[in-house]
Amino acid sequence: MLSNLSPVVKNLLIINIICFVGSLIFEPATRLFGVHYPDSPLFEIWQPITYMFMHSTDGIFHIFFNMFALVMFGSIIERVMGSKRFLNYYLICGFGALALQYIVQAVELYSITWTISYKASMIFDQSIGRFIPKNWPSMDREGVNTIVSIYNTSMVGASGAVVGLLLAFAYLFPNMPLYFMFIPVPIKAKYFVGAYLLISIYLGFSNSGSSIAHLAHVGGALFGYILIKVWGIKKGYY
Repeated sequence: MLSNLSPVVKNLLIINIICFVGSLIFEPATRLFGVHYPDSPLFEIWQPITYMFMHSTDGIFHIFFNMFALVMFGSIIERVMGSKRFLNYYLICGFGALALQYIVQAVELYSITWTISYKASMIFDQSIGRFIPKNWPSMDREGVNTIVSIYNTSMVGASGAVVGLLLAFAYLFPNMPLYFMFIPVPIKAKYFVGAYLLISIYLGFSNSGSSIAHLAHVGGALFGYILIKVWGIKKGYY
């Protein structure tokens, strides 16, 4: 199967799998290589790149669906764009997802503290192994939980880059029928990706508890669309 994949897609697949296995063996890998808020004491300069190759170790579904989409759509897009441009597209979509992630986190932090930099007001609580606000007793529980989440939770996964690939596929092949499990009829690529993005936007602004992740996916698609327009890639191969 690997022999049928385009070069960049094959290497991305291998790197993601190696990183996933490494995370299972070396538990702190997610904290070290997943990306944190840039003002967090846990942030490292390499994380905006490495986070794209890390996945949740709570199960295989996270990496499975991302790699499945990469294999299904990536090689087709790489052959249209060319390997060098495809790799740039993939990485920039990943950075775009992170950019929107950071914007949402900064807005959330500002709404609570009236600043987007709260590092000086954080202390490490040995009992729970997390950074917490120094003045947390004077804050409401929801505000404390939000700040603790922003400063301690890492973002991992190729989802932002992969959603960028889905956007590119729907742009290049808008009428290509896609078949999915449990859905008895084919769905055109443009309708599937459009519906996916609308759902992500809705969940991002709802009280689902996972707004940042959903809007990060939208960021990958947004940057992908901008790149396609800037590069002047023609639409509608099918």
